[in-house]
Amino acid sequence: MNDQAARGPRSTDHFPRRIVCLTEEPTEVLYALGEEARIVGISGFTVRPPRARKEKPKVSAFTSAKIGEILKLEPDLAIGFSDIQADIARELIKAGVEVWISNHRSVDGILAYIRRLGAMVGAHEKAEVYAQRAEQHIADIRVAVAQLPRRPKVYFEEWDEPIITGIRWVAEVIGIAGGDDCFPELAREPLAKQRILPNGDEVVRRAPDIILGSWCGKRFRPEKVAARPGWDTIPAVLQGELHEIKSPIILQPGPAALFDGLDEIHRIITEWALR
Repeated sequence: MNDQAARGPRSTDHFPRRIVCLTEEPTEVLYALGEEARIVGISGFTVRPPRARKEKPKVSAFTSAKIGEILKLEPDLAIGFSDIQADIARELIKAGVEVWISNHRSVDGILAYIRRLGAMVGAHEKAEVYAQRAEQHIADIRVAVAQLPRRPKVYFEEWDEPIITGIRWVAEVIGIAGGDDCFPELAREPLAKQRILPNGDEVVRRAPDIILGSWCGKRFRPEKVAARPGWDTIPAVLQGELHEIKSPIILQPGPAALFDGLDEIHRIITEWALR
């Protein structure tokens, strides 16, 4: 018996089998597709799905990673997001690891990401079903929105010091959910530093009906926001329409934003519109 026969049949799966996910969205997608067995390491910020934190070693943050620990896992693919992870990607590439860094920042980009990642692991059909499910959910929300009597102006805050407004996919989700983002011109800017407001005066001037806050990993403080100079004249503050959207369901450019994030924002807008 030769060595290969002793080891058993050679695998016919030529897709990546040992994947390190440097951010949450690839973990969420791979679990949703039933491909979680391929994951050997995840981001420490991962909360979706909850079982991933119990099952997979945490080997990275967002701007840093345990390169040595990742290499011990012998990954055949590492998946990350955006230019912010360029240094991590560089170190892994230098060590011989194949790396895919996605850079999508829109709802269409999230849908394409699901399909692309599914194809990369040989799960194209399952990914297509999942993406179509997200598209149908979006379509259902649009139908519900069409029945609402009015649309609010919505201000979304990603960080408080300095004040940073929402990124593109957030603004698009707000639009799908039935609102109009107060800073559409800034939402197109891909980098957070390009969405910094010098102060809160422009928010006061644009007079949002609803304020949504998701302070990227720390608790949103509506009372702190309401106490800003001049903000007591904003309709949202006058009517108590300040709401936290949990970071994992809106600030990750993955399916969470198209399901739970969209649902939560739509719920808030619907209650406002029907009040």
